[in-house]
Formats: sequence, structure tokens, C-alpha cells
Amino acid sequence: MSTSTTQTAVPRGRLFVASCIALTATGMTFAVRGDIMPALGQKFALSDYRLGLMAGAAFYGFVLSILFGGMLVDLFGMGAILALAFLAHLCGLGMTIFANGFTMLFAATLIVGIGNGLVEAACNPLVATIYPDQKTHRLNRFHAWFPGGLIIGGLVAYGMTQAHLGWQYKIGAIMVLVVVYGVLFTGHKFPATERVQASVTTGDMYKEVFRPVFILLFLCMFLTAATELGPNQWIPATLGKLAGASGILVLVFINGVMFVGRNLAGQFVHKISPVGLLACASVLSAIGLYSLGHADTPIKAYASATVFALGICYYWPTMLGLTSERFPKGGSLLLAIMGAAGNLSTALVLPFMGKIYDTHKDNPGVAFQTVAMFPVVLVVVFGALYLSDRAKGGYKRVKLEVAA
Repeated sequence: MSTSTTQTAVPRGRLFVASCIALTATGMTFAVRGDIMPALGQKFALSDYRLGLMAGAAFYGFVLSILFGGMLVDLFGMGAILALAFLAHLCGLGMTIFANGFTMLFAATLIVGIGNGLVEAACNPLVATIYPDQKTHRLNRFHAWFPGGLIIGGLVAYGMTQAHLGWQYKIGAIMVLVVVYGVLFTGHKFPATERVQASVTTGDMYKEVFRPVFILLFLCMFLTAATELGPNQWIPATLGKLAGASGILVLVFINGVMFVGRNLAGQFVHKISPVGLLACASVLSAIGLYSLGHADTPIKAYASATVFALGICYYWPTMLGLTSERFPKGGSLLLAIMGAAGNLSTALVLPFMGKIYDTHKDNPGVAFQTVAMFPVVLVVVFGALYLSDRAKGGYKRVKLEVAA
């Protein structure tokens, strides 16, 4: 993969498509892992708590790689970071197929998480750089392919289950898409990041970390990510017990709603601003999660899932878009910090939810109801930020000028 930072003949459309496919592969890892957790628990005699620890390893890997990868994107180039992502994905998925117990599963999931984080470490600033005037809109469209990958992964997993194929085949299906994005990125020029093009110094980039509003957004990212990704990982294993519904199909449905919502995000962002969109999303997320915790029939499960999906679909990409638009001097570093915060949060909430399931086997919906408190807090925070922006004349995007 080329690591050139030359702006000449940068294939913007091709890079965007390749980025979307890489994120699709990332989404597939989440769906397939959620689907095979019961099978792994049975084969290796793992409790729900240990399964939560194993699943959480992906997020620890993501935290490490997106944080350090985001710091190194400017130094080594986006192409080099994506090459490492490709290798990590192949290695981690291969280890999963040949795992012989909890330790190897944990290590394999950690390496897959490193690959996932490196994809975002490179692709988030890539998308923000090649579409400087449409950051939130394009990041939402890019991140639509995370639920897109969950849909594909969920349907593949469901189909393979019906065909009585083992969980190893489901992991193998992800590897096919990894090879595809590796091929598509090979041989193309990558642009310098927006921060580098504007000649913002590394020192000035690090100063952005200590801006009060960014610190607030950083803390909010812990709650938005826990709300979105924590429940999503447990839905396949839970809703079958709770509502008699196919958990993996409910997960596919949720991500179908998210896919559509993120592709339409541009229309809402222009009307109510990213902050207003996040406030509305938090209201829907709280209602949806609380309802999922009380769903006792398939119809109630799907109705609750619809509200939940309409809420969480805007969280991750809009948080990144808001960060990039308000603090562009922070460049890939701030985007990496936000991604790291989100994944660290999810790594912590997964075993937390697993512990609740172990304690309340007769009422697993308790975990959904507990997590529903997170978006309630976010309604207050984003609502206050929205009112603050309005008092100052409305939401304003900060633009960097490209250095001569």
C-alpha cells in the first residue's frame, strides 16, 4: 500500500469505497462474534462473565491501536497503518479459527480488535481530509458500513447456522472481505492529513486535547459507546431467552435501521446541528433500551429495537464529525482519542453486562434497563450544549486553511 502524502492524483472516490469495505469487515467481526458466543461458551465451558471478557478484548485491542495509530498516522502515512490493519485482521481471525481455549480466544480477539482500531485510526482522518466541507455527513456515510458489516455478518452467520456449518466457517467469511479491502487499498496514493496540509504544528495539535469542550465530548464518548455497542454484543445471546425472538435477526434489523439512518444523516445535521442530533438520539436510545429490557414477545422486541436503532445510529460518527469540525487542529489525534474512549468504555461494559446476566438468569433484560441510564445523562449534557450554541448564534464549524 502506498504511503505517499502527495496530493497529486489522489483517487478520492476509490479511497472512500475501500474505506467503507474495510469498515464493513470490522462490522462483520462484531456480528459474527455476537452470534458464536453461545457456541464458544459451550465448546470451551466458559461462563457469561468470561465470554464478556473475551468479547471485551476486541475493544482493548481497538483502544491500543486507534490511540497509537492515530498518533502515528501523520508520521508513517495512512497506507502503512492500513497495511498493519490488514495483517492484524488476517492473523487474529486465523488464530480464532484454531483456538484451543480461553487464552487463545482472548489473544485472537485482541489482535482482531487491533486491526479494527487501525482501520479507524487511518480511515477517520482520511474521510475528514478528502471531504473537508462535509465531515459529519461523510463520516456518517462511512460509518453506515459498520452496521452494514453487522447486517452482512449477521445474515451470513444465520445462513451458515441453518446450513449446520460450524462457527469456524463464519470467521472464515470475514477473512474474504479482509482480502478484498487489502487489494483495493494497494497501489493508491494517500493524501496528507488536513492538519498537516494546514501546517498546524504537533505542539498545537496536542494543545487541543486540553480544550474544555473537547474534554466534555471525550467523557460523553464513554456513555455513547457503552449505549450503542454494549447492548449490541449481547442482543443475539439475550433476546432469544427474553422474547422468543431470533437474537441475530433482531441485531440485523437494528443495524439495517442504523445503515439507513446514517446515510440520511446529512439532512438532519443541516437542520438541527450535530449537537442537536446527538440530543435527540439520546432520547430515543434511552426509550429503546428501556423497552428492550421489557420486551417479552418478538413484536415488542422488534418495536423496541427500532427506537433503539434510531437513537444509537448517529452516536459514533456524529461524535467524530463534531470533534473534527470544532477542533480541526487536533487532527487524527483527537479522532483517535475519541475512538479509544468509545472502545475502552465498551470493553468495560461488556463484562459488566455479563455479570448482570450471570446474576439474573431469569431476567436478562435487567442489563438493558441498567445501561438505559447512560443516554438519560447524555440528554442533559447535549441539551445544555445545544442551548449554549444557540445563545452564541448557533453551531459553528471551524475551518483550516491549506498552507501555501
